[in-house]
Amino acid sequence: MGVTFEKLTEPTTQIASAYHRWENDTSLIPMVRPNPDQDALEKRYEVTAESLKQRLKNHEIFLIYMDGELVGEMNYMINPGHLHSKKQDTAWIGITIGEAAGRGKGIGFEAIRYLEGRIKEAGLDRVELGVFEFNEKAQKLYRKLGYEEIARIPDFTYWNGSKWADIRMEKFL
Repeated sequence: MGVTFEKLTEPTTQIASAYHRWENDTSLIPMVRPNPDQDALEKRYEVTAESLKQRLKNHEIFLIYMDGELVGEMNYMINPGHLHSKKQDTAWIGITIGEAAGRGKGIGFEAIRYLEGRIKEAGLDRVELGVFEFNEKAQKLYRKLGYEEIARIPDFTYWNGSKWADIRMEKFL
């Protein structure tokens, strides 16, 4: 299995189509975006090449390929307003393995390590992320990579009939 990463600079219709599929996948929605209630959980969004260009204004985005096929994406923002700990020079990260064929193969581990390298190269020394309380697989991955819990924001997202906390984690590079 060959895993490669590519910085997104010019979104194409094909890339936007993959994002659109991932961001409207009912198995991924609860994992990748906060939903205050059932209505929000059921809401769908259109993703286009133009909307991805808009994201590039405040995100560094990297595409994840497995054996030449696009399977996911990872990104970071610098000092966004939603950081729990308002320390300067902090990257907020996100990752989505959008294609089921890419899950459970260690790609997330490789991807986060790659992203941390790009963040360090950008001169940043701290990473913060949020992971929903019910997403135990992701929590395990982040702990394995050296992330430590710094806070819990209760009743942050809705899923499976309940409200769940957002666990904030950090790592110094």
